[in-house]
Amino acid sequence: MIKASAGGGGKGMRIAWDDEETRDGFRFSSQEAASSFGDDRLLIEKFIDNPRHIEIQVLGDKHGNALWLNERECSVQRRNQKVVEEAPSIFLDPETRQAMGEQAVALAKAVKYSSAGTVEFLVDSQKNFYFLEMNTRLQVEHPVTECITGLDLVQEMILVAKGYPLRHKQEDIPISGWAVECRVYAEDPYKSFGLPSIGRLSQYQEPIHLPGVRVDSGIQPGSDISIYYDPMISKLVTYGSDRAEALKRMEDALDNYVIRGKTAHLIRNKTPMEGITETKFGGGADVDVTDMTYDSFLTGHTLTLSERNQLLAIASSVFVASQLRAQRFQEHSRVPVIRPDVAKWELSVKLHDEDHTVVASNNGSVSCLTWNLASPLLSVNVDGTQRTVQCLSREAGGNMSIQFLGTVYKVHILTKLAAELNKFMLEKVPKDTSSTLCSPMPGVVVAVSVKPGDMVAEGQEICVIEAMKMQNSMTAGKMGKVKLVHCKAGDTVGEGDLLVELE
Repeated sequence: MIKASAGGGGKGMRIAWDDEETRDGFRFSSQEAASSFGDDRLLIEKFIDNPRHIEIQVLGDKHGNALWLNERECSVQRRNQKVVEEAPSIFLDPETRQAMGEQAVALAKAVKYSSAGTVEFLVDSQKNFYFLEMNTRLQVEHPVTECITGLDLVQEMILVAKGYPLRHKQEDIPISGWAVECRVYAEDPYKSFGLPSIGRLSQYQEPIHLPGVRVDSGIQPGSDISIYYDPMISKLVTYGSDRAEALKRMEDALDNYVIRGKTAHLIRNKTPMEGITETKFGGGADVDVTDMTYDSFLTGHTLTLSERNQLLAIASSVFVASQLRAQRFQEHSRVPVIRPDVAKWELSVKLHDEDHTVVASNNGSVSCLTWNLASPLLSVNVDGTQRTVQCLSREAGGNMSIQFLGTVYKVHILTKLAAELNKFMLEKVPKDTSSTLCSPMPGVVVAVSVKPGDMVAEGQEICVIEAMKMQNSMTAGKMGKVKLVHCKAGDTVGEGDLLVELE
């Protein structure tokens, strides 16, 4: 493991399995370290495969007293940056928890530490734990510790700084309930599992109306997410009497969280929450990503037959409601897509490349015409089951994006007649982009590794772009000869800008 000695947050960190990766890792890590922390010095340490990242919260005063406030598990990460944290850990037994806590306190006392701090460990499958580092500050994930202990860590830090002794004994520190925190990032998960998604937020609504939910954020609608700052929008925290309740509240909170902008995704996937928590989850360029932790994650929730039918019913109702509402405009010249004077409508709905026939009628107890389609959230009842959905987009051609059970589903809806006629429409041939390399994000070109006339192999590095102080290697999509280079080191590029052309 190559890592920046002055940093954290996954910046300046690379794993090297061979000599070539060591050379590349040294180059990228030192450059990222210098850019992020003004210090390019590096550490080399043993890499522990498939570890859990578990940290102990400590609190010390100026009178030689110190406490450990239980643990937080932060194993769900991508690019060595934490994504989901919870307290307590489902992995630790009481004996291991006490041993880790006592060693964390011993470390704090040895350096006469006075304030809140975090001692971080890596824990292997046999519950052997290895000291990682101590963060001498308050962590982003400290709210989950506050939830299960009832302590206000900021208040305790202020009292300690004033010179007061600790007000609590070790035996007074409880584990009461369960807490989970999800970090919400301004990133596009479909671009190398989380390249920065930069732009202005058009809508932003936090789910603070739900029980057991806390959101820490300074974001407002209209905020501009800059490439020069941390991409984290907020930290979303839920608390429950047990883990099941905390996770259920997190699922509901994510479904009710409205973030709209150029590219906004809230992917809710149960896999990491159900105990399959590895720090290499979505490791991107840092660690090889397995099929389980990458491809299946991006597919989102797997619908049951009942859930699929619920989604089809909701999408069809939204379609009919939007069409009927459009016909209520006065003096319009639009040709009606569906007839308003019939009792039911036969629709063709395509979901996951499968066609479904859906019959929508207006004889239900609750009419979809009462829905406020301008609202970012729709609370609907389907066969007695209450659901909260978000209709992210609706197009005149029948394409619709609906966020349902934490996953965005692409649905194509047409009337039966339109679907039959649509079979005769020519499909647009996708443009071949294998000969061009475009920037997947806004950023600054750090280095260009090729020039016109060079031969490049598939996967070979073409240039390096820095965004949010992370350096991203852009590679060739196929073997070929470089035709033109449209950028140089130091250039600022936008998303989609052409960087290099191949013959």
